[in-house]
Order: sequence, then structure tokens, then C-alpha cells
Amino acid sequence: MTLEDRPWTAFYGPDVRPEIETASYRTIGDLIRSVADTFGSAPAFTTCLPNGMNGTLSFDQVNEMSDAFAVYLREVAGLTQGDRVALQMPNCLSFPVAAFGILKAGCVLVNVNPLYTADEMAKQFSDAEPHALVIVDMFADKIPEATRGHPIPNIIVTRVAEFLPVLPRGIVGLVQKYWDKSIKPIGVAHIRLPDALEAGRAKKASRKVEVDAYHQSVEPDDVACLQYTGGTTGVAKGAMLTHANLILNMEQTMELIAGVKKGEEVALTALPMYHIFAFTVNLLGFYWLGARNILIPNPRPLSNLKRAFENYKITWMSGVNTLFNGLCNEIWFNDSPPKHLKFASAGGMALQAAVAEKWETVTGKPVLQGYGLTETSPVLTFNPLGKTRDGSIGVPVPSTLVTCLDDDGTPVQIGQSGEIAAKGPQIMAGYWNKPEETANVMKDGWFLTGDIGVMDPDGYFRIVDRKKDMVVVSGFNVYPNEVEDCLATHPGILEAAVIGVPDDATGEAVKAFIVKRDESLTEQDIRAHCKAHLTAYKVPKRVEFRDDLPKSNVGKILRKDLRAEELAQVAAE
Repeated sequence: MTLEDRPWTAFYGPDVRPEIETASYRTIGDLIRSVADTFGSAPAFTTCLPNGMNGTLSFDQVNEMSDAFAVYLREVAGLTQGDRVALQMPNCLSFPVAAFGILKAGCVLVNVNPLYTADEMAKQFSDAEPHALVIVDMFADKIPEATRGHPIPNIIVTRVAEFLPVLPRGIVGLVQKYWDKSIKPIGVAHIRLPDALEAGRAKKASRKVEVDAYHQSVEPDDVACLQYTGGTTGVAKGAMLTHANLILNMEQTMELIAGVKKGEEVALTALPMYHIFAFTVNLLGFYWLGARNILIPNPRPLSNLKRAFENYKITWMSGVNTLFNGLCNEIWFNDSPPKHLKFASAGGMALQAAVAEKWETVTGKPVLQGYGLTETSPVLTFNPLGKTRDGSIGVPVPSTLVTCLDDDGTPVQIGQSGEIAAKGPQIMAGYWNKPEETANVMKDGWFLTGDIGVMDPDGYFRIVDRKKDMVVVSGFNVYPNEVEDCLATHPGILEAAVIGVPDDATGEAVKAFIVKRDESLTEQDIRAHCKAHLTAYKVPKRVEFRDDLPKSNVGKILRKDLRAEELAQVAAE
């Protein structure tokens, strides 16, 4: 397939560029500065808490504060260009300040799920070897265990209510400390983020530091982020996403989105920005648009979103199938759906047709589904507004080639299923320190997604199956190997196998099949064991005890047989 052989471009709007030759900015640092110069004192980010308490930073404020943090990292903490900085926090005002500061400093941002256990943090820290960690205080008690054997020299601690006005910030702090006791003592030397910013400002003034100089030596093809994914094996791998990858993918996605106006949108960000979809589309894309970005620290329960919809004229939101489905089942949302919404965009997991239909019935606006992976920054395809197709992941974004290959790597006939392969400027530079894993997914310039799809004659694509064993729970990847490894450490378990099963609430759920070693073992024992070592969405939601598990001739447990049995049972029901 060549750039000239792209039937899907017929569905592009008249103003859409089929080919985006170069990114509008050399680096993300340049993008941040330029956008701030354009929108200045306009509100950029607003944290909205469940009770409606809120705080806002303007584009100018985010720009100045991220400058100060960049100077802190380089001049006080002593980091140099290319050093990794881990960022571990939910959506809050500290996130753009820290993330933008890291990128302005010419450092590499390592997004870390704040809900990770100490074991999971340790694995990622061991691989990325960060020189600094910015973490929210609610989870900072995990640091000593997570950094044992590979210490992180610079620890910066923030809080969810950081940069909110004094009164709500104080109230939140008192509730966390004395009511729900979610703040525990921090057992390592650290500095608070506001103090780090003050130290950076002092150095900037005394040394007349030019922050832009830090990222002027950064090239577009230099790594901006290490975004971790389990890929096909479940082994944690850091996808090296460059400045050009992320900026171009943001532009590719925005190119297909019609009807939005710069400086006029109010966007709701309920998806966590450490997730690549929200990072590129919400953090970078909404910022580039000059939108006011309403940040939700925790969207569970969904009533946490009620005040955001009531208090702000939301025009655009992104989410996963679970979020849209859940909101459509909330009485308050049905009674008063958002009046200013133009559309919503879906990613991270498959959008169910029934959910898309119900959402449009409730809101009067469509959900536009896209498709991509961590390794593709992430967007590969998107449904153009007004040209959506049920059950489709849409058409490739500009400058992107997508095809379907057979097991020999040969393109299949149109209408036949094959592994989806993609080529474009958003494809990662490779996996961090894993050349063999990189070679497994990169073939002759094509990235192999592991998903099985079909291209319609006019260029729309559909996903029909997954080549991977990966389970997608509410848009988050769960890898059976990791869960099985955890189960194997329980003394009461003889054998275990994990698969994904259909689930109305989360799209898919983790199911474990267990052969007992100890007959007294219960489902509660298994879940308690997993909760001690795994993030909540990885913990098996369903457990089935068996006398034995299906195996191949060489003794390999056959997950495919378990999946087939499960799907047959679902079909029968």
C-alpha cells in the first residue's frame, strides 16, 4: 500500500490535509510556550472536586510554573537532557505543571499509574531508572518498598488539591488527614512541589536562566515519553514516544475533528492523563486548542462528575465505553444531559453499538470512535464527524497507512481478515532497552498491532478479534501472564489460568480458573492475595475452581480452550 492508494481520504472533510508533512512545532516545549503566548490569561486547567470545590490555572500560570519546575530539575536537582522523570498522580493541576516542566527541561517523562502497588512501581522504576519522581502524597508511602534496590535521588511530592484556593485546599487536606486517613507518613527525603517551584524561580532569577535553551538542543526525534505497555507478552515495555510522534499524532487527530473552535471549547477530562489516549488527546490536544480543560481526579463513582456537568458548559469530552455506558444509567445525567456538548470521542476499548446508540439518544450528540495503541501515540484511525459507521473504528488519520496482513506478512484481499499493520509518523521509536521486542513488532517499517481486522472497500476498518491474550478492563490493559504469576505465588494454588470474559460494566473482566492445592482455598482468599500485589482492575472479578485445566501435548495451558468454553456458555445463555 502506498500514500496514493488511500480510499479513505474520500471521507476527509474539504479542509483536511491528507498528508501532514511536518509538525507545527519542533518540540512539545515549543508547543507549550507558543500556546501560552496565544491564550495568555484565559483559563487552561480547572480541577473540579465531587463537591464542586475547584481551582483554576491560566495558560500564563501553567507556562510560568512549568518554567520554574524545569529550572528546578536542571539547576537544583542536577538533571541533564534525556534523564527520566517519573510522574505518578491522578488528574489535578499539578499534572500539567509537572509534565510540561519535565518536557521543557529536555527530560523524558515516564507516566506511572498512581494506583500501582509497590511491586508494580518497582518493576517500572527498575526498567526506566528515573532520576526523579513526582508523586501525589496519597501514594507516597509506597516509595520505600518500590525503590528498594534502585533508589530515586529526587522525590517531589504534591497533593490532589495543590494550587486550589486556600480554603478548599485546607478542607481537602483536613479530610484526607483526619477523616479518611488517606495521607500516610512519607518515609523518604522529599521536597513539596510548591517549594520546588520556588527554588526554581530563585535559580531562574539569580542565574538569568533561559528555559527555552533546555529544549532548543532537543530534536523532534528525541524521546519525550516512556509510555509503558505489556504488549503481547505482558512483560512491561516502555514505548519510546518522540516529540514528533506526539505532536504529529495530536495534529493528525485534531485534523479529522470538525466543528471545534480554538479558544472556545470546554473539555471534560475524566480519563486519567497518565493513559496515552488522554495524554495525547486531552492534555496536549485540548491545550493546543486553547480549551478550558476540566480535570476530574477520580470519576468513580460517576456522581463525582455531576458538579462538573452542572457548573461548566462542557462542549467536548473523551471517554471509554464504560464511562459512556455508566453515565447513561445515571438518573441525574438522564434528567439533565449536557446542553452544550458537540460530541464525545471514544478510545481505549471497543465502543459497543448499544452504548453509542443510547448515548446519542440521551445527549442528542454522537460518540466518535477511534483506534490505536500505546506504541502509536496512540491514534491510528478515527470516525469523521457526520460520517460515523456503527461497529467501525473509522478511517486512518492523515499521513497514516493501515493494512491487514496474513500470517506470512502478505496483505490480504479487501474484505478479508488479517493482522492490522500500520505505518506513519506516530509510530514509536521502539521499546526502551528491548531491541528484540522491538524487532518482533516492527517489520519492514510496519508496526504489527496484534489485532485482527477487516478493511471495507471504501477504507473503513473494523476489529474482529485480538491476536493477543490481553484483557481490556474499562480501557486498561491487563496481561494474563502478570495475573497468573501473582496467583502462582499463593501456596494454596496448584495451577491457574486467566482470560478475559464479557462484562456489561467494564467491557471485559478478568476471570481466573484455579486448580486448588489447599481444599480450604476460597474466592475471597484469591482476591485478597491479588489485591496485595496488583492494581484493582487486574484482580480477578470471577473465579472458577476446576479439577484440571486444558493443556497441549507439551503441557502448556490452553487459554484459547477456556475462552471458547466461556464464549459458548455466554452464547447459550
